[in-house]
Amino acid sequence: MCSLPIISTHCKPPAGNIVSRGVIWGSGPDAALRRGAGSARLDRGGGVEAAFGSGGYCRRVVFCAKWTVPLKHTRQAAECNPSLEPGFPPARRTTPSLEAPIHATSVLINLLGSIAVLLWGLRMVQGGVRQAFGARLRRAVMAGTRHPLLGMGMGIWVTTLLQSSTATALIVSSFVRHGMLATAPALAVMLGADVGTSLVVQVLAFDLTWLAPVLLVAGVAGYSTSGSSQRQYMAQAVIGLGLMLLALRLIVGISLPVRDAPVLQALLLALADEPVVLVLLAAVLTWLAHSSLAVVLLVAAVASSGVLTLQPALALIVGANVGGALPQLTATLGAGVPARRVVVGNLLFKLCAAVVGVGMLTLWPQLVAAQLAWLAEEPGRQVAHFHTGFNLALAAGFGLLTGPASTLLHALMPDAASSEDRFAPRHLHAGATVSPTVALANAERETLRMGDVVERMLARSLDVLATDDANLMRTVEDWDDQVDALHQAIKFYLTDLSRGTLSEDDSHRAQEILSFTINLEHIGDIIDKNLMELAAKKIRQHVRFSDEGLKEITNLHARTVQNLHMAFAVFMSRDVEMARQLLVEKARYREWERRASESHLDRLRTLRAESIDSSAVHLDVLSSLKRINSHVTSVAYPILEQAGELFPSRLKPQD
Repeated sequence: MCSLPIISTHCKPPAGNIVSRGVIWGSGPDAALRRGAGSARLDRGGGVEAAFGSGGYCRRVVFCAKWTVPLKHTRQAAECNPSLEPGFPPARRTTPSLEAPIHATSVLINLLGSIAVLLWGLRMVQGGVRQAFGARLRRAVMAGTRHPLLGMGMGIWVTTLLQSSTATALIVSSFVRHGMLATAPALAVMLGADVGTSLVVQVLAFDLTWLAPVLLVAGVAGYSTSGSSQRQYMAQAVIGLGLMLLALRLIVGISLPVRDAPVLQALLLALADEPVVLVLLAAVLTWLAHSSLAVVLLVAAVASSGVLTLQPALALIVGANVGGALPQLTATLGAGVPARRVVVGNLLFKLCAAVVGVGMLTLWPQLVAAQLAWLAEEPGRQVAHFHTGFNLALAAGFGLLTGPASTLLHALMPDAASSEDRFAPRHLHAGATVSPTVALANAERETLRMGDVVERMLARSLDVLATDDANLMRTVEDWDDQVDALHQAIKFYLTDLSRGTLSEDDSHRAQEILSFTINLEHIGDIIDKNLMELAAKKIRQHVRFSDEGLKEITNLHARTVQNLHMAFAVFMSRDVEMARQLLVEKARYREWERRASESHLDRLRTLRAESIDSSAVHLDVLSSLKRINSHVTSVAYPILEQAGELFPSRLKPQD
């Protein structure tokens, strides 16, 4: 430890030791030089000279570049005076500012508004990318989980596009919940997802504020002129990225005036020695914002403005990484034990890394600062580098331990003895595949269970359209996830069965079951993606059906439900006459739908306000119900074809 006299410019550390220009690591006996408190430079002897503003005068103290010098051993230097202290700017008293005073309330409101813009921009990017490439990303995740390293790489790629590790976690946990992905490769994907968020931070930590207006103009122009929905979603993502860059610019500008506020300096000084408090604070903020990326970018921006010194900023980064796993946990609370294992494992990984990170910041702060200063001088980039290093260390440390971690998680979170998971199949017993007759009977029972869910969706969809019940709408949308899960389970079950030796009749029956489940899954998608989207549009625009229009929709809906019941009977009985009757009902249905559409058009000609307002929604609902009925009646075709009751084509034979 170097004890300095009143003025010392030759506190020489060993050769090669360089102190970063910049950071006071807290108060107390072990405080070192900080960036932003004044100016700093290396003197000829290797010590660090710093000029601090105090009482209107510039004062100079000297610290050793090798060791942290206790403040009690430093001495206040002479006042900065060009004659006494060559090399420093002339000392002068500060004069009262003629600018308007800074009001804390105004600064807080502006800061919160900028944070809101940042979060909204991030939401637009996530939504645009998910809508444009969601299905491709889900397929990519499935394809990239054959090896832990491939899983990590896929997690990095998907999260870089989605800009949300939570979105990646929901995709992965959905696969695990449906039995399509094991816990160990899912954990590898999540480790890669954490690295993916750090790569996004690295890009956005550059000074790209000049790009914000370019992205906003390009995004708005692309959205306004695009003719396809996918291009509009991509333009939405571009607009969101522009808003994020604009928000970061606003946050830095708002933070600059309060950098030297005495109250803020006192608060930061008090928290500098409390890394655990800072970690907990950042974790709570991240959970509330539902975005670790937004919090990390916020911390980097505030650190760049000089408001935050390096040590508390790094502690906040540790907390943001821990807090990033909390939204994933809350989002999967009702998803069953298998899905929760993945997010709990990811949270445990981050907690272990956080303990190590806080320990390093507490025990070796100068070493961390020196390494970050070697990588970059600008505080915002130092924060970004620390965030990247934290997640790279997390991936390297636990990447090869996903297998043992999976075993531990299965021991800590075993499957319930009588699982009530509505997504899990109840009748597809794996051992029954040795007997094709029993296995096909099991598949039929599970298909009927899937049909019950579809029937419930169809029945309640009319209630949503008639009452504008948004909560019921979300419930119906959630049922579609169950339909998708049961369809996947039945499909894989029949695929395993087909690998054995099946008779011609059994093979044909397996194909009939698979075809019916496909049609049921399509019906669920139409209800979820079309009818519920129309219901949401109706709610947003406060559209009301006319009494006649609602009656027409109700009648057509009732005939659709009636045909669905007949389709279940045809599926189980394979009765040819009943299958013929179902196709007769399909022809009648087309006539009913045509009459309902013409009645609506007649009301439009009379200029009825309700019919004009609801026209687009009304006609789309009729069209969606017609599509649903087509899938319902498709169950009759394989039975009639096998019985030789169908013509090869509906076209008239040519002469």
